Amino acid sequence: MTTVAWFHCFAGIAGDMALGACLDAGAPLDEVTAILERLPVSGWGLEAELVMRGGLAGTKAHVKAKPDTITRTYGHIAGIIEEARLPGRVRERAQRVFRLLAETEGRLHRRPTASVHFHEVGGIDAIVDIVGTCAALETLDVDEVSASTIRVGTGMVRTSHGMLPNPSPAVVDLLKEAPVVGLDVNAELTTPTGAALLAGLCSGYGPMPPMRLSASGFGAGTRELATLPNVLQVAIGEAASPTAGAPDGGTAPFASQPLALLEANLDDISGEVVAHAVDALLAAGALDAWTAHVTMKKGRPGVVLSALAHLPDAPRLRDLVAHETGTLGVRVTAVERWPFARQPDEVEVEGLPVRIKRTALRVKVEYEDAARVARRTGLPLREVVSRAEDAARRSAGPPPPTPAPRPEVPTGPDGEETR
Repeated sequence: MTTVAWFHCFAGIAGDMALGACLDAGAPLDEVTAILERLPVSGWGLEAELVMRGGLAGTKAHVKAKPDTITRTYGHIAGIIEEARLPGRVRERAQRVFRLLAETEGRLHRRPTASVHFHEVGGIDAIVDIVGTCAALETLDVDEVSASTIRVGTGMVRTSHGMLPNPSPAVVDLLKEAPVVGLDVNAELTTPTGAALLAGLCSGYGPMPPMRLSASGFGAGTRELATLPNVLQVAIGEAASPTAGAPDGGTAPFASQPLALLEANLDDISGEVVAHAVDALLAAGALDAWTAHVTMKKGRPGVVLSALAHLPDAPRLRDLVAHETGTLGVRVTAVERWPFARQPDEVEVEGLPVRIKRTALRVKVEYEDAARVARRTGLPLREVVSRAEDAARRSAGPPPPTPAPRPEVPTGPDGEETR
């Protein structure tokens, strides 16, 4: 079963609105706060207030933070998130959102991504909004995120860089691949934080996808608007295919993810450059990247560089492949992926934590954690992995008892039972 969340951005989106919508849809405030408390950042608190906006009831997420004069770089925030030992999917989503923000700021201000200084989005409140939204989605067990057409306002907005046009340049850059509509409303309907959440989390945009609805909620913005409710809606449910596609004429569940497969044939660069390109793709947000050795025309040895990515990331990663390899072309194919359900967990080896993923068929040990334990203990990596798998199996409890075999019943020549 795939759980999907669809954000209805009829009044735009901001970080506190996204977090508030998830809380309003049922994300437990105490569980979200417990995940956030893993961040090595102090001086903040999270509250949820029930409010009305334009006649609609919603939840306003309030981040109570002490005045913070620190201007954090992207590298600083990435380190904070990595150090926090968040649940795997929370960490990956939050890192992805901040990476996209850093790349946008780097393009706009012509600075290297790693040294980009975050101003508004580097404050404690923005960090809590972004990581908190990812944590709330995790508590709701959301596997996929999509969104409607995004509304933006007009006029000017005040930022740390001074007055800028609305929508801000960061919002325009982040939403390059998304459907956007401007409203004649002199307000910042969509903020850079909200746009980054969409760019980093959404696998697609459009009307509400087929689903069996289980929950919905409204996240409130700060101000009242004269012409529309200043809220963001989220709808959550089990993904379902249209009725026409079900073999029995009913509604059948599906668990597919639309993705992009990028490929380039390379025969004129060194293996070191190819390896660096793979690392760069993974660092830039590719879901996976790999190479395959092939024989090309005229008998030349070559490799096929491949990467799997979310659809909105395809143009950016396509350009990255061209930049790193100098290839004259990149193939992009729309594919579908059926990921099996997995549950993040943690075990200990020699008193040190090791993250794992549980599936119905196996336990997968996180390589980085196993390698860290191997370095600190001197144990071989294979021994750390083996111990982690054993600990995972023990913590899962004993397997269900095997049913007793049915006793054989003697039968006659005609197959009838004889007693």
